[in-house]
Amino acid sequence: MNPSVLPHALMPITPRPQQIFVRGAGARLFDEAGRSYLDWVQGWAVNALGHAPAVIAAALAQQAGVLINPGPAFYNQPALDLAAWLVAHSGFDQVFFASSGAEANEGAIKLARKWGQLHKGGAHEIITFSNGFHGRTLATMAATGKPGWDTLFAPAMPGFAKAIYNDLASVRALIGSQTVAVMLEPVQGEAGVIPATPEFMQGLRALCDELGLLLIVDEVQTGCGRSGPLFAHSAYGIAPDIMTLGKGIGGGVPLSALLAREAVCCFEYGDQGGTYCGNPLMCAAGLAVMQTIGAPGFLDHAKAMGEKLATGLRALSTQFCLGEVRGSGMLWALVLGSDVAPEIVTRAREAGLLLNAPRPNLLRFMPALNSSPAEIEEGLALLGRVLAEVL
Repeated sequence: MNPSVLPHALMPITPRPQQIFVRGAGARLFDEAGRSYLDWVQGWAVNALGHAPAVIAAALAQQAGVLINPGPAFYNQPALDLAAWLVAHSGFDQVFFASSGAEANEGAIKLARKWGQLHKGGAHEIITFSNGFHGRTLATMAATGKPGWDTLFAPAMPGFAKAIYNDLASVRALIGSQTVAVMLEPVQGEAGVIPATPEFMQGLRALCDELGLLLIVDEVQTGCGRSGPLFAHSAYGIAPDIMTLGKGIGGGVPLSALLAREAVCCFEYGDQGGTYCGNPLMCAAGLAVMQTIGAPGFLDHAKAMGEKLATGLRALSTQFCLGEVRGSGMLWALVLGSDVAPEIVTRAREAGLLLNAPRPNLLRFMPALNSSPAEIEEGLALLGRVLAEVL
């Protein structure tokens, strides 16, 4: 460890291993000692194209020499270009850019409440779901269904009723005169990669149509090709009113987006904004990412690599008598059956494989979308050795 870098100068907001990572290349990270690690965390599904992809580096370098941030009160070309690309490929009509998934979700909450003021008699309550995750601002923490978060920074912001995921009757039971929207992840990532059923998603759309409610999909983790299609909700054959994107849209730089149908876009001047919202530097990187993901054959390759990963995980589950393998695209979880996930994460890191355990009894896998067959095989082999050691 470099003595000039004092760990205690950083607020301890999460336990961190002793390694200091100094370089990344594609599927790999390298620490200060020069050791290589196959990275199946990728910034928590952020690095869609892996570490330091040339296409992002080139876009940032070119844009940095031209215009970095004129401010959100002026148009800039990269923001216009990225917004046009997203509208053309999503079915939504307008886009607001922000810097993080939580900020995009905060914007979605504000937009729904504004719409409720104008079109639904001041209705403001949003139904979200137990074990859901929407971010770390006060509003998005209140929307989140993670146990204990309602008291972490009490008092919690009111206006978020929690239904049971994949239980349409529990949603209907919570709807009242002040309900304006239903908000959910198509796949609950932090809960352990739990997908919504087609019947549930289609039922929510029908219920919202029946009662005049907005349907908001949080695709911060599932969007931008991570779950297979460009946007996860499209696999369910539904059209939400509002969608949020984050993580993969920037490929590693701070960028997120709030998209909505024109009929829902009711912000007035001054209602929404932010110093860095839609800055050309981040939008140039985002456009490079989305054009790469949207190129012919890219998502087909990612889907094939995801299937290869899932097949390998199922084989390991059978070999070691483990639990369910669930997910899609390049977002998967392996249920372990006991609370050994933290130990496996530590042992895997020592073996040169970076993993994530959102729950003590399961592992989550989020490789770069452009991973190669050899990289998938290498990771599965490393994981198999670690499972043999631990189990």
